[in-house]
Amino acid sequence: MEQNQAGIVDAEVMDQNAAAQAASASVLALRARLLSGSMIMLVSSGVVGATNLVYNIGIARFLGAARFGHATAIYTLLMLLSSVTLAYQLVCSKFVAKNQKVAAKVAVYQGLHRRSWRVSIVVGLLIIAAAPVISKYLNLPSRTYVILLGIGTCLYIPLGVRRGLMQGAYEFRRLAENFILEVVVKLGGALVLLHYGFGVAGVIEAVVASIAVAYLAGRPSPAFRIAPRLGLPVSWDEGMQAIVFFVGQVIINNLDILLVKHFFPAALAGLYAAVALVGRVVYMLSWSVVSSMFPVSAGSSHERGGRAVMSTALLLVVLVASTFTMAMWLAPNSLWMAVLGHGFVVQVQGSFSALLVLYAALTGIYSFSVVLMTYEMSRRIANASWLQLAFSGAIVLGIYMFHSSLHAVITVQLVLMILLLVAVSVPFLRAQHKPDREIAEAGTNSTLARLRRVQEDEAIAEFLKAEFYQPEFDPYRDRYGTVVYQPDLTSERENEVRRALLYRRRGRLWRELPRDTEWWEVKLEESDLARIRAFPRKQWRGLANGSFHMIDMLDRIRGKVQSPNAGPFSSKMRSVMAELDDKLACNSVLLIGVDDESPLTIIEGNHRMAAAMLTAPETVHRRFRFYCGLSPNMTQCCWYQTDFATLSRYAKNIVRYMFHDRDFFIRRILRGEMSDVSEAETS
Repeated sequence: MEQNQAGIVDAEVMDQNAAAQAASASVLALRARLLSGSMIMLVSSGVVGATNLVYNIGIARFLGAARFGHATAIYTLLMLLSSVTLAYQLVCSKFVAKNQKVAAKVAVYQGLHRRSWRVSIVVGLLIIAAAPVISKYLNLPSRTYVILLGIGTCLYIPLGVRRGLMQGAYEFRRLAENFILEVVVKLGGALVLLHYGFGVAGVIEAVVASIAVAYLAGRPSPAFRIAPRLGLPVSWDEGMQAIVFFVGQVIINNLDILLVKHFFPAALAGLYAAVALVGRVVYMLSWSVVSSMFPVSAGSSHERGGRAVMSTALLLVVLVASTFTMAMWLAPNSLWMAVLGHGFVVQVQGSFSALLVLYAALTGIYSFSVVLMTYEMSRRIANASWLQLAFSGAIVLGIYMFHSSLHAVITVQLVLMILLLVAVSVPFLRAQHKPDREIAEAGTNSTLARLRRVQEDEAIAEFLKAEFYQPEFDPYRDRYGTVVYQPDLTSERENEVRRALLYRRRGRLWRELPRDTEWWEVKLEESDLARIRAFPRKQWRGLANGSFHMIDMLDRIRGKVQSPNAGPFSSKMRSVMAELDDKLACNSVLLIGVDDESPLTIIEGNHRMAAAMLTAPETVHRRFRFYCGLSPNMTQCCWYQTDFATLSRYAKNIVRYMFHDRDFFIRRILRGEMSDVSEAETS
């Protein structure tokens, strides 16, 4: 007997060691994929950055400060429009990475590609129609420049979807080649057209041609030319988050050039454009790391792996930003005079290098914020997009208020970028460390044991069994008692009925669960109880005192039960404890979590779990059948993580489905089967 027990213990230890080794190997694989992709993208960004530097120096020397300012203003408008392009790219890459099957990836790509063409045509026509107004505000000599921009936009937005497919499928080499091809065509075309006297119009025409060539070269590889099949769908919330994020990003990265063009003489505006375009290389290099981090993090199903990817990306960005800023600081003013020409540098009051260092520092600080924000977006729908948008508006207001010199314009942005980094990092670090701290304090780092995969219909059936005694179900209990208490999970009709009945009372709860939630029957060990959390609503909030973990709440629950003042909660608990003693209580408990190692929140069975932990804590993990819904996006659910974003989503869904779960709609779903109940209610 002792040998058998020792063998069982040894087997459990071996299983735990194997799980730990597998988790470590997974983290190493993710880091390797990130580093490989980052190196490819960094090299390509270096090539693109060097080519862009040659491009900007070349057209600056050809055009002079004033006309260079005109060309840069148009290109900056294109960068502002890139918010839509990059939003499509980000959403496409995220859902391509999340879908495991190639046919599902193709379905994501094709759907977004069709939508992007519709949007691009509308946006392009609006730009062409607004050409007179735009050219007047930016003091441009010809509206032709804006019309050319509108034509380029028609291809620029769909290009984002094609690049998103490459990014999400980890085709980093092909993506890098596409970026290099675009900038080479832009440089070559501009130099040729400038040589033949086309001026600013020729520079813009070369940009349009480079977009067209990149779009044609970005056609999906043969592996993705297959029939699509639906997989994890793209959600409106994801798209909206991406659009808001990139609107804020392009405003922060580009609108300063347009505002300087409006407030300063043409020569000074051209000088500032040169400072911005050189100093912004640090952001472009940092974005290459983010581009590889995003799909790798989105494709990782474990929070630990995602954090490893994020920390590695952050270290790379710190290295890139600090190295580039140091290089700008060491570069003498005479170097820039030799490169850009004497006519540029004499325009500045003070040191040109000082302006470059200041601008490189602010873009580096902003890059740190971008790593944190995009990581959050790869894992869940986050608040950071709206926070960044607010700061982008603050930059516009700040430049309007303080633009006495170019130095003042850059300083305003630097101060606001420091504040943005603080605003993003403080709650981010708190949210990231909280689960690990809670588990460590509870004394467990166990991995959840999965017994079998179950369909959502089975989880709904178990939930409904425990809820069917509630008064809301009085009209349905006699007719549907057998369907609820003796479910036939192979019957689609019964499954539809049970779902409709559950939504009568718990539609608002169930609807908040992520669509990619996987349901499992799991086995809990005694050590797992330390990470079980109560439902974060109603009377449990009053018992939490900062922690919803059941173990932390037991003393307060016991005090309520033993109190002579029998309130509703203590009465409920006494009743449940009696049912447990008599074995009358439902024996299923439903949990939700992010992965096998995260905290688990009870969504059904809170009172039974608390009662069992009060009466016989050593047998709780064997007393019930546990069903657990797992999703890497579970932090978007307000029942699992309560914050402004999740509560906003909950409030929006309440409004959207306010009337959908009442009796009238249940009868519609049941297609007349409730006619006799309806007659009984009206008689």
